[in-house]
Amino acid sequence: MSLAGKRVVVVGGTSGMGRATVRLAAELGAEVVAAGRRSLDDRDVIEGVRQAQVDVTDESSVRALFDGIGELDHLFVTSAPGTPGPFLEQDLAVARTFLDGKVLGSWSCARYAAPRIRAGGSITFVTGAAVVRPPRHAAMVTAAFAAVEALSRALALELGPLRVNTIRPGYTDSEMWSHLAAAERDALRRQVAEAMPVGRMGTPEDIAHAAVFLMTSRQTTGAVLEVSGGETLVDALG
Repeated sequence: MSLAGKRVVVVGGTSGMGRATVRLAAELGAEVVAAGRRSLDDRDVIEGVRQAQVDVTDESSVRALFDGIGELDHLFVTSAPGTPGPFLEQDLAVARTFLDGKVLGSWSCARYAAPRIRAGGSITFVTGAAVVRPPRHAAMVTAAFAAVEALSRALALELGPLRVNTIRPGYTDSEMWSHLAAAERDALRRQVAEAMPVGRMGTPEDIAHAAVFLMTSRQTTGAVLEVSGGETLVDALG
């Protein structure tokens, strides 16, 4: 797989799956823009990668990002700002944060990137295995993931021949687990490894590999590529 001469924009490219994709795309020869909310002064320095700030919940911020980038070849959207939580503990304003961040944030990025994407290009979104096996206390997360997958299929038709796909990760050992103490995180890794058919917890690099595959696979569109280690095939962890 080569991305030589291609311009790749990763929204959510400052951490986790997004940052891993930034690194891999750059290694494969792409000109990469890593966009996210994090301050430019609080980021890893990656040689040859352009850093940009964007708030996907602010349409004017998204528009300004793509106005400044100009033409591109591939867009990868991993960001998911929002406040998940138990259904009966949320009010409408809190529930909307995940819809605004995940669904409309993905929509906005696609809306302002699509007219600038060159022939042969692609858009890839990220959801999660929760769309198949909803966890407790994450109703709006599950609903948002389902909406993004539906949006992806609809845009594959409306925007073709531009390709639009979704990656559906499972348990991934990224910063999302940083709230756990070291011992708790190690226990989670063991629990996931014991439960998954592949015998391991996923890594951000697994998702980056899938993202690059979708960027370079000219015959794949409207697809949901599950990269979960078989999570949807086994009993939930709890």
